[in-house]
Amino acid sequence: MRKNIVAGNWKMNKSFGEAEALICDILDGLDKIEEPLADVVICPPAVYLEMGMDLVRETPVCVGAQNMSQFASGAYTGEISASMLQSMEVQYCLIGHSERRQYFSETDAQLAGKVDIALANQVWPIFCCGEALAEREAGNHFNVVKSQIENSLFHLSPKQFTDIVIAYEPIWAIGTGVTASSDQAQEMHQFIRGFINEKYGKEVADETSILYGGSCNAKNAKELFAKPDIDGGLIGGASLVAEDFLTIIKSF
Repeated sequence: MRKNIVAGNWKMNKSFGEAEALICDILDGLDKIEEPLADVVICPPAVYLEMGMDLVRETPVCVGAQNMSQFASGAYTGEISASMLQSMEVQYCLIGHSERRQYFSETDAQLAGKVDIALANQVWPIFCCGEALAEREAGNHFNVVKSQIENSLFHLSPKQFTDIVIAYEPIWAIGTGVTASSDQAQEMHQFIRGFINEKYGKEVADETSILYGGSCNAKNAKELFAKPDIDGGLIGGASLVAEDFLTIIKSF
């Protein structure tokens, strides 16, 4: 049975002290939930990964990185390798977020390389995909998402693909306060699962967790998560407030 997952992408936010306090508040809140129905992943800025791992140790919470290099090691100043993440026992890494694609010109080929090296180091990719507003208005949103998944993931074997989590984030809804309706989100999630089915078969498709991102918050999470093909959320701004993030976790 596939996992429900709520992952918080903090982006470039919080001081060290604020980050520590936020993680502690989340852990305290989780202790009061009798049995969370979702796996929880916290993705703080890279400089806080070690602190995050120390705090969540011996809890069910996982820590993820927001980015990693496509290269194994070497003279790549400022980069962080998959083997470094693995050596710290960081379990997840976001790959292909639209902000990385837009601001850092990451290509599908580069993202395919990141996926490969993450899997080789036992780091589970949360692979992000999604269309811009103009692409949706032109009716091209399915083709855009299909191309992103096909170009960066469909070289994997069925066994490798079972370690992939997909996060659908319509670019027009990220940080804008505009959310895809639950029906729009379900439509795309169903499409993605069907596309995986075509490539890898029903068993793999049914086991793949597909998360929704894009202004998912404490008010709309329950409606979104009630849809049959939405298995949780990749949460941006709402993950920076412990109370909101905990409400989202409890929305299953």
